[in-house]
Amino acid sequence: MPKASTDQSQTPGDGDRTSLSRTFKYLLATQFLSRGIPFIFNSWIVRHLTEEDYALYAVQFHLFVTCVLFLSREGFRRACMRADLSCDSSSTVENAAKLLKVAWMTLPLGVVITIAACLLIFWWQGLSYSDPYAQAILINGWACILELLAEPLYILSQTLLMLKLRLVVETAATLSRCVTMYILIAYHFDMEKGIVFAFSQTAYGAILFIGYWFYFLLLHAFTISDIFPFRLGNVMDYDRQLSNMCMLFTFQSFRKLILQEGEKMVLVWFDTPYNQAVYGLVDKLGSLVVRLVFLPFEESSYTTFARSASGQSQHKDKNLGSCLAEALKLVLLIGLVFLAFGPSYSYSLIRLLYGQKWSDGEASVVLRYYCLYIIVLAMNGTSEAFLHAVATENQLKRSNDSLLVFSLIYMVLNVMLIRSAGAVGLILANSLNMILRIVYSAVFIKHYFQDSSSFSFHSCLPSGGTILLFSGVATLISEKLFLDREHFWQTFPIHFLIGLTFFCISSFVIYRRERPFINKIIRFRDHMD
Repeated sequence: MPKASTDQSQTPGDGDRTSLSRTFKYLLATQFLSRGIPFIFNSWIVRHLTEEDYALYAVQFHLFVTCVLFLSREGFRRACMRADLSCDSSSTVENAAKLLKVAWMTLPLGVVITIAACLLIFWWQGLSYSDPYAQAILINGWACILELLAEPLYILSQTLLMLKLRLVVETAATLSRCVTMYILIAYHFDMEKGIVFAFSQTAYGAILFIGYWFYFLLLHAFTISDIFPFRLGNVMDYDRQLSNMCMLFTFQSFRKLILQEGEKMVLVWFDTPYNQAVYGLVDKLGSLVVRLVFLPFEESSYTTFARSASGQSQHKDKNLGSCLAEALKLVLLIGLVFLAFGPSYSYSLIRLLYGQKWSDGEASVVLRYYCLYIIVLAMNGTSEAFLHAVATENQLKRSNDSLLVFSLIYMVLNVMLIRSAGAVGLILANSLNMILRIVYSAVFIKHYFQDSSSFSFHSCLPSGGTILLFSGVATLISEKLFLDREHFWQTFPIHFLIGLTFFCISSFVIYRRERPFINKIIRFRDHMD
């Protein structure tokens, strides 16, 4: 059982920042492996699929699985991470039972949502069971059930900060999915591509299920009765406050899902498979930085904010303000780097990874706009993580109401802009939606710290904006002057060296100006796991 490490010489603020650093480190490693492996694999699969098949893989099936799992478990993950679960070995099993009684509600909820989603697709597309697409949907539904069977143990492991467990299990599951798909495609099995994609997703869910259950039953001090703590006399004896918070976050997840995946819904309903494939390609490539850096940082920030807010320290507001300022400064700095260098190297990146067929189409233009979207996405993730971690139940309800309004505006923008600007229109609609949500979170943050001087938005602004602006302009000029698409391999090295030079100069200037902050971020302290 993991022990809670204590260090008497450490101030509360230091402890919070250390917890943030340690959690971020493991989540970053998890995302790097679970997203980096598919990224490498994606470079191969894009060259072996038609645009229609890739749209199926990257947009349609992804949308189905994401909708089912997000609605089934996201609210429970958010609420349970706010629970104060002691790591003291004398009370862990008792507290775990209290948590698991609520966490197990994800399974029946997920089964209902999975069945409803399958029926909706069968009705909408007029499918019969003999249709390969219908069979693929049912297999994907079973894959979702497998993941949900492991969800309570995932929630328990995250609450106990068993970060290495997640790293190992998710990496193995991701590798299993990629290997399964590679074997079924490379060895030319007589199987529809949709069935291949569905079986690979099932392999992913199966490894998650096996990994978490194997660890807790065979390598940990838990029994079946601990993991499934329901008894005939106490089935209804559960934490109602935690359950209510789960339901509140679950209702919120319906609105967040529209905001998170609304563009893919609009793509499936209103656009062609080619544009779906282009957007899917750019989304997987452009969002790599989001998944590798911003997503784990958002999760670790949420965990740190929630634990700091639930504490009784007299320095609570000061610690929260310091952690929030540092988190926002970091994501803003990373976002500015991508904003400076991303647009001028979008074409080159797609040409290198996926070939001229994709780079000379709309994909490179869409990726340029995605670089603009990254910075607002990063700011929104961290600011909303703070809001959800510290807000009261009434404040969360008001946040839900605002998300409903933003969802409606967002869907209208998506429909309008996709008809006028295609995939680029979806990026613009996403960016406007994120800006609205950032403004709402900023108003909440300002109100939260109105009686305290421990936080200011000015403290979140990193140095180096001028040099990054100059670098961005210089690399755009370099692309226009030196990069010849007809003679790409001869001219790309010059363009690349110019960008590398400006990147090194920018990094040096920013490090000189932000040395204490950067040293604090990269200085991970040793902890017992």
